Amino acid sequence: MEERYARQTMLPEIGEQGQRRLSEASVLIVGIGGLGSAAALYLTGAGVGRIGLADADTVSKSNLQRQVLYTEGQVGMPKSAAARERLAALSSHTAFECRPEGITPENARPILDGYDLILDCCDNFPTRYLLDDLCAACRKPWVHGSIGEFYGQVTVFNGRKGRRYRDLYPDRKALCARPRITQGVLGTVPGVIGTLQASEAIKYLCGFGEPLDGRLFTIDLRTLQTQIIDY
Repeated sequence: MEERYARQTMLPEIGEQGQRRLSEASVLIVGIGGLGSAAALYLTGAGVGRIGLADADTVSKSNLQRQVLYTEGQVGMPKSAAARERLAALSSHTAFECRPEGITPENARPILDGYDLILDCCDNFPTRYLLDDLCAACRKPWVHGSIGEFYGQVTVFNGRKGRRYRDLYPDRKALCARPRITQGVLGTVPGVIGTLQASEAIKYLCGFGEPLDGRLFTIDLRTLQTQIIDY
């Protein structure tokens, strides 16, 4: 185990103590699509001890362009089971918990209570507002990521500053009423944003760096133009 994480524990910000924190930590990933694929791979590689995989969808051919966790042979499988299959092959040091029912208003609270940190890798407003309400109620931080076309954004909600999703997006009723539209996306965009979400999670769990708490990071991959906006 020491050899596996040697390049990570060499970093003074992590070290042996940080690695122990990761091994004792639990993270729930809500949505194992493009964002969740990248985040799950790197959190597993980093040595997070327990990872929940919540997604009610199945793997489709159109997913494979950007959801690089999956293979052609897994098309038709539930994403949570397919993800666990691939991630378990990457590391025996992480325990994976499948949540094939996804996150719903009926099951969300007891599921969220079982994890230290939540990653929002979903693709719909109702689930984001549900996470916002419940994470605030149980005082649990969550790392939000979202993408579209060439654009992506990352932030941390419910951190020390107490900022919430509704602070950025106050019009809940209008956003949740929007019809879901299939949007084009460059395959690398969710890879970039999902990896940044994993980085924010590692920073939080190990207690180093300056997290995106109350700060929104945005990037346009057409121009590589980035911004950090305080809110």
